[in-house]
Amino acid sequence: MFGRNAKVDIELTNEIEQLLKEGGKEKVLPIVQAGEPVLRQQCVRYDGQLRKGTLAKLIDVMHTTMLEAPGVGLAGPQIGLNLAIAVVEDHIRDDADDPREIAEFPFHAIINPKYEPAGEETRSFYEGCLSFDGYQAVRRRWLDITAEWDDENGQHHKEHLHGWPARIFQHETDHLSGELYIDRAEIRSLTTYENLEDLWCEDPVPTEAAKELGFDL
Repeated sequence: MFGRNAKVDIELTNEIEQLLKEGGKEKVLPIVQAGEPVLRQQCVRYDGQLRKGTLAKLIDVMHTTMLEAPGVGLAGPQIGLNLAIAVVEDHIRDDADDPREIAEFPFHAIINPKYEPAGEETRSFYEGCLSFDGYQAVRRRWLDITAEWDDENGQHHKEHLHGWPARIFQHETDHLSGELYIDRAEIRSLTTYENLEDLWCEDPVPTEAAKELGFDL
């Protein structure tokens, strides 16, 4: 559970209630884009600063905003909130031969998340970000991780994640420490979505052609 002596921050709660109203009936908030300082800040650990009802509404609006974007994860800083809260969700695609090892990743609110590599294997794939809209680049990440987080009820979870779910968890957790995926991407691979679809979509794992361009795979 979150700290028994945690004190609700009334001012913060009111600020978030006001923020959530901006989502309107659709419950969709604007997504902060690269260059905004909030994306580069270390998030404050969540320890019960919000009323339970406000936290539940926040998670719901973040989930709706993520799906509307559309995306598979959304972190607090991406809606201008400097709290260590994110949401994730992804589902199996029709392509059984997809080398990214996509797996069912049911909806989670991940609060105060952290991870450690579980093994030494990494994989490099194109990756995008709702806060760096319109572009993707190749990013190397751990293939397997040990992930830890608190849920909205304050229950702690520890789980082994593999493949694409592990990548999503790493991406969103990194947001909460002020990191964007592009910080450690193979910058020569940076491409628009349109060019990715036209030139790379048949090869989601860049191989010989990518190596010719100098990508460190």
